[in-house]
Amino acid sequence: MTAPRVVIADDQAYVRIGFRMILTSGGIDVVGEAADGAEAVTAVRDLKPDVVLMDIRMPAMDGLEATRRIVRESPDCRVLMLTTFDLDRYVYDALAAGASGFLLKDVTAEHLVAAVRLVETGDALLAPSITRRLVERFATGSPVVPLVHRDLAALTPREREVLTLVGHGRSNAEIADDLTLSEATVKTHVARIFAKLELRDRAQAVVLAYETGLVAPGG
Repeated sequence: MTAPRVVIADDQAYVRIGFRMILTSGGIDVVGEAADGAEAVTAVRDLKPDVVLMDIRMPAMDGLEATRRIVRESPDCRVLMLTTFDLDRYVYDALAAGASGFLLKDVTAEHLVAAVRLVETGDALLAPSITRRLVERFATGSPVVPLVHRDLAALTPREREVLTLVGHGRSNAEIADDLTLSEATVKTHVARIFAKLELRDRAQAVVLAYETGLVAPGG
C-alpha cells in the first residue's frame, strides 16, 4: 500500500512538528509544510500531495480560502481541516469550501493517522461532536447557504436508498450489511451517485441528503 503524501499547513511551527512526528510514525509521507494559506496553495501546486492538513485560522490567507483554491486547482487533493474551534459555522464553511474532513486539534495520534488514510481514499470524516452540531443546524432550520443543488430524480430507487444510508453516516461495509449486498456493489452504487450528482465525496453527499430532506435530523 502506497503511503499517502501529506502537506501540513499551520501557522504554529510546534503544531507542524507534532503532526509531522505523528504522521511519519504512522507510515504517512509528509512531503511539505506551510505557515499560511498562500504557502499551502503553492505547496499543493508544487508537491501534488494526496491530503492537506489545513488549519482554519492563519495569516495572509486563511484555511477556508486556501481550501477553495486547492479544490479548484487540484481536485484530486483532499483537505482535512484541523482547528481548536468547535464552532458549527466553521464546519459548514469548511464543507462548502470543499473540505473532506474536519477534526479538532486535540485528536489522538491514532485517530489522526486513520483520518488521513480515510479521506485519502475519498471518504469523508467529521468528529462526532462536530457532526452533532452540523445536524442540529439543519434540525433547527438555521439559515445557511445551500452547499449543493442537485436533482435526486437522476437516481434509481436503490441509489436513493444508498444515499440515504450515506447521509446517516453509514460506511460502505455497513450499507452492504443493511441492504444484503456485497461491499463491491455498494462501492459501485456510491460511485454512480457521485457521478450523477457531481459530488466530490461523502462529505457533500451527507450534506446533500439533509438539504434535500432525504435524511431527517434524528431520523
